[in-house]
Formats: sequence, C-alpha cells, structure tokens
Amino acid sequence: MRLITWNINSVRLHLPIVLQLLEQAKPDVLCLQEIKTVNETFPTEALAEAGYAHQLVKGQKGYNGVAILAREPIEASESPDWCAKGDSRHVSARLADGTEVHNFYVPAGGDVPDREANDKFAHKLDFLAEMRDWFEANRKPDQPMVLVGDLNIAPLETDVWSHKQLLKVVSHTPIEVEALAAVQGSAAWVDAVREFVPESEQLYSWWSYRARDWSAADKGRRLDHVWVTDPLRERLRAATVLREARGWEKPSDHAPVMVDLD
Repeated sequence: MRLITWNINSVRLHLPIVLQLLEQAKPDVLCLQEIKTVNETFPTEALAEAGYAHQLVKGQKGYNGVAILAREPIEASESPDWCAKGDSRHVSARLADGTEVHNFYVPAGGDVPDREANDKFAHKLDFLAEMRDWFEANRKPDQPMVLVGDLNIAPLETDVWSHKQLLKVVSHTPIEVEALAAVQGSAAWVDAVREFVPESEQLYSWWSYRARDWSAADKGRRLDHVWVTDPLRERLRAATVLREARGWEKPSDHAPVMVDLD
C-alpha cells in the first residue's frame, strides 16, 4: 500500500497538481489537509475519474478541511469534535484489512508562543492534549493504525533549518515538541519517515511562500508526518518527502510525504 499525505492549501486552486501527483505517484490512499472548501464544492468527480472514487470529505468554507481518497472501498471511522469547535481538522477511515487511518490538521498556533497571550496557541496545545487523551482512552498500540497529516510541529533539531533561531518560533518551541511527544506516546506511534531518513539528516516538508528562491534558501521545516503503530512497523518498506512537488507550477507551500507498506 502506498499512502501519501499532503497539505494542499486549497484543493480547488491546486487541483492540477493533485491530479499530477496521483498520475505520477499512484498512491492507494491520499490524505489531504487544508482543502479550504465545503463538501458540495469538493472536486469529487475529477478525483473519481482519476481513479479515486472512494472519498471521505470533511470540508469547511474558506479554511481547514480534510479528506481521504482511496482506490479501494473505505468506511468512515470515529472523528470527535476536537476542542468542541466544530472545525474540520480530522477525518478517519477504516481500510478493507481493518487498518485505521487518521488524517489530522493540527492548528498552526498563531505567532506568539504563549497560552495566555495567544488564544490560537492555547487552542493548539488543547487540541494536542485532546488527541493524546483520546488515543489513550479509545485505542490500543497493538491495533494497526496510521496517523498522518499537517501536525504543524517540527519536533527534531534536524526538522528545522536552524534549531537555535527557531526555538522561540511557533512550530518548534519546547512546549509544542513536548506536547507532540505526548501524542506520539499515546499509542506508541512510530515516526515512519525517520525509520528511513536518520534523525541526523535535515529533512523538511514545508517552505514559506515568502522566500524568493525557496529551494536555494532551503529554510524549511518538517511539519507533515506519517506515524504507524507497532503492528505496521515491520511492514514499512519506504518513506520520503516528495520535495520536487514544492517546485511544481502553482504549488502548495507543503510537499507530499509518501510511505510504502507491505
């Protein structure tokens, strides 16, 4: 099974590169975040014609929104109302073999890494705490599960272009990294990509639109992740960030992350 996660930053605006990815990489499952559209205007037909007729979409007007597309039948699984906000930041599916796929778009957290001064940062920390508690209470580490998405945190020093300069920047602060580690511990999740790319190597999945030449500057962060539970760990075969997609015509500022499982 080939699975790809991608923060597409508007699926309608970037539909051509979604179709390009499907044609070139041929994933069995594609998880999208920040689709920025309601269900009624999601490009259902175009994606079905591309071979992905099985779709779970949780849209939202203008921002947020997540979707899971698959070649084979999938069924909806549990998806709580995180932080009781009614926003579309999580959708989950059960595959034919029973594997559960959780697709998340964690709040970005605003600009100020202070819970008291910044409601958006408080929301992010609360969201992560609810994720941790929900998985601990409702799932077990011996269940075959995949968790993917834009988690909006670069946890390792090598997940950012400058650990020292970003320590006080939202997405790499110690309190966020600690909160994400707690989520990872909730079901003993394994970082699938770092199973293949050593933690000593720099690795990014996001580069700001603000950079005139994003590739040359290479001031990236690894915000997009694929985790698996232990039953799937030995079935991992490959994992990579498709960096070249960041340079496609009219790109998202995120690159797809791809994992192959046996």
